Amino acid sequence: MKKRILGKNLEVSAIGLGCMGFSHAFGRPTEKSEAIKQIRNAVEMDYAFFDTAECYVGEFADGTISNNEELVGTALKPYNMSVVIATKFGVRLENGISGRTIPDSRPEIIRTSVEGSLRRLKRECIDLYYQHRIDPNIPAEEIAGIMSILINEGKIAHWGVSEATEEYIRRAHTVCPLTAIQNRYSMMARQYETLFPVLEELNIGYVAFSPIANGFLSGKYNVGSTFEVGSDYRSIMPQFSTEGVEKNHKLIELLHSVAESKKATPAQISLAWMLCKKPWIVPIPGSRKTERIKENAGAAEVMLTVDEVKSLDRVLDTIPMSEVFGVTRRN
Repeated sequence: MKKRILGKNLEVSAIGLGCMGFSHAFGRPTEKSEAIKQIRNAVEMDYAFFDTAECYVGEFADGTISNNEELVGTALKPYNMSVVIATKFGVRLENGISGRTIPDSRPEIIRTSVEGSLRRLKRECIDLYYQHRIDPNIPAEEIAGIMSILINEGKIAHWGVSEATEEYIRRAHTVCPLTAIQNRYSMMARQYETLFPVLEELNIGYVAFSPIANGFLSGKYNVGSTFEVGSDYRSIMPQFSTEGVEKNHKLIELLHSVAESKKATPAQISLAWMLCKKPWIVPIPGSRKTERIKENAGAAEVMLTVDEVKSLDRVLDTIPMSEVFGVTRRN
């Protein structure tokens, strides 16, 4: 797979693998041996960038816990010299393994978090360490100062912020340069395109989570699709509701049309669209299936011209769309 550079010098595969779904938010966790197999299959497909977080945990039917960092660490240990692992600190779940996320980036919490992540990932240094959500109680400058200390200690190599704003990026970057932000981005969630100028100015990469709108833009779902209530967050995502599917049918038709012209799939077009916008955008779609992981990797070979991207943007500006999880529509 082609490579991209985040920030000054962090080389990653053009498409990364979001590993959250193996443990958290998309139904019951994947059985450990199967999850490890799928992550290793991704390495064989030339994925070299893997995303996890300390709060990605899920519960099996028998009450045992799946910890995503432990899965990723075990799966990738044989490949430690050839893959990049990103993880996150600064969020705890209200009920331990579920509920709303509560930001908590107190210095003592960060210190405990980094040591725990290093242990679970079976690494001496974390390649890319994100603040998972901004903590309104801790200034950006203080977080950046702690990251600088961790870099000097060799605990982390690079750092970033998830759900970042321009103000926070500028304040933090002044103290300790950011390598990447990780924000939501897809054809259905374009609000952070306003950050492109500051990212280019400061040479910061954009790692895009939910780049296929939680799978919706794959075109594989319809009004009959169902999801397990409670453990699969798609059951409450507006794009998957009956109303959402119906409102988004023109968008899915558009993706199928472009995909046919490019001999690709709708999911590949949704990823290629952002890859062809900027050389420092890296999507990290998640999947638990070999065929989907392989399909997503193929998006790196789909080429859209500048004019084709602009044409898609013009249509996306006007085409009817439902709300999408994490975004509120203005129209």
